[in-house]
Amino acid sequence: MNGKQNSNSYPLPELPQIPDRTFNITDYGAQGDGFSLCTSAIQAALDNCAAAGGGKVVIPSGIWRTGPLTLHSRINLSAERGALVLFAADPELYPLLPSHYEGTSGWRCQAPLDGEALSDVAITGEGIFDGSGEGWRPVKQFKMTEQQWKKLTGSGGVLDVENEIWWPCREAMEGEAYVRKLRENGETGMEAYLPVRPYLRPALLSLRNCRRILLEGPTFQNSPAWCLHPMGCEQVTVRGIQVRNPWYSQNGDGLDLESCTHALVEHCSFDVGDDAICLKSGKDEEGRRMGMPCRYITIRHCTVYHGHGGVVIGSEMSGGVHAVRVNDCLFIGTDIGLRFKSARGRGGVVEDIVMENITMSGILHEAVSFHMFYAGVEGSEGYDGQLFPVNEATPEFRDISLRNIICHGAATALLVNGLPEMPLAGLAVENFHAVSERGIILRHAEGVLLDRISLQTPAVPALQIHSSSGVTLTNSGDLVLTES
Repeated sequence: MNGKQNSNSYPLPELPQIPDRTFNITDYGAQGDGFSLCTSAIQAALDNCAAAGGGKVVIPSGIWRTGPLTLHSRINLSAERGALVLFAADPELYPLLPSHYEGTSGWRCQAPLDGEALSDVAITGEGIFDGSGEGWRPVKQFKMTEQQWKKLTGSGGVLDVENEIWWPCREAMEGEAYVRKLRENGETGMEAYLPVRPYLRPALLSLRNCRRILLEGPTFQNSPAWCLHPMGCEQVTVRGIQVRNPWYSQNGDGLDLESCTHALVEHCSFDVGDDAICLKSGKDEEGRRMGMPCRYITIRHCTVYHGHGGVVIGSEMSGGVHAVRVNDCLFIGTDIGLRFKSARGRGGVVEDIVMENITMSGILHEAVSFHMFYAGVEGSEGYDGQLFPVNEATPEFRDISLRNIICHGAATALLVNGLPEMPLAGLAVENFHAVSERGIILRHAEGVLLDRISLQTPAVPALQIHSSSGVTLTNSGDLVLTES
């Protein structure tokens, strides 16, 4: 172990053990001139390093164009300061591999940084890994200025029939319907998916079922889809990295820890186009069948700029999320600060969550949000009290503590939209100070403690309670309360 534990006594992750020997990619013919494609040279350095028993593979200063790289056990891929590793946006370079994305298994293009069933793997240094996402991602018109849209559509690519979404190529645009039809027909062969390979855009980094991972130092940016995606991994340490995606990037998540056990994320910064730091564990029946929770996660001393959420749990959480500790983080200008989301059909249990010492400013929507109707799956029926049967597909959120939270500027301080048949249970909010347009709204919650709440809001009442029970308000001044 790192020799340390978090505040609740579960151990922090082990660091990888990597031999002290060095391989330089230039010794294998790589040229950092920005023109040459260096895939075979960089891969040869990685392969030879692995054959020798492991060590450090050094990428020196320069612009290194490459296709996808396959990582190995007992290797530290280290990009030095001044190194830009630029992954070519040519789908033909990226083979289709069995993978996992948005909680569903299937074929996807190999990730630029890719590894499976590895142990002791690190990516370090002060260099930059760039996924050339602009050659993969669709772009929605409403996210761009008129001048940006004109420049983008004039650069090539195709528009959908409504002229509202730009795609890099026709195969990418038609891929969603094509893949849906294949899946409906039960088609699982890789060759059937090759015609829409540009649609199956990868994460910048995909590590599956790996153990003892370290990401420390580099900038990871401009990913084709999600940026960093460890899935089913154990002993993951992410520290001192920068993650950057354009704010308009479709599915431009920063870090998605999916079904990971014992992870530490610290001293990192995120400025991305979707959720920044997100905990997941599979989706719906497939996720419940796999039964791989995300657990023993520590997130601390991180800064998030743009993002749909600062720290997020869900919405793919069907395998459960347990034992999470988040502290001393700063969110500036995110859509939502602390974000919990799910929907009927997910199932899974989210529990034993503690988030404290969180500072936020300029939050577009809610400082803290619990939303069990994510993406409007059920419309407004649940808010009106319509009960659905409780079964394995019913998500459950319970035993969550939020402490010492300050937010200056938000549309809503705290929003809880629980399910009528499974209210949010055991929420404690202590020492929460917010300047917001609206205060606290509770729907379908039970056993809620609100202690030392200070709200500056023009909305009256500042605290609204709907279809909830066991709400305790203590030491909270002159909040105006309403119940229904």
